[in-house]
Amino acid sequence: MSPETSASNDPDRTGWEAVLDQLERDAAPTAGPATGSGWSEPSGLGPIPRELVGRASRLLAAQRDRITALEVGRRSAGEHLGALRAVDATREPRGSVYLDASA
Repeated sequence: MSPETSASNDPDRTGWEAVLDQLERDAAPTAGPATGSGWSEPSGLGPIPRELVGRASRLLAAQRDRITALEVGRRSAGEHLGALRAVDATREPRGSVYLDASA
């Protein structure tokens, strides 16, 4: 049996490839906001196969980049919200503009 055939029949490799595929889809910038489904550690998988370590490392770097970008966006949104609140706090409360003189 060739190494390629045995690798493609390895259930751990197949399982890890499926996990990495899903994580890559979730980490893609086009994935949009989190759906709230959450992530849980896959069970029943052995150690990650050596051939997939490079892919997993690239995925980890992409996830870290995405986290950094989201944190920058969150911070920016917080600063904008703070500026809006500061402007709103300087406004004087307005009373009635019209006076009903017929009453």
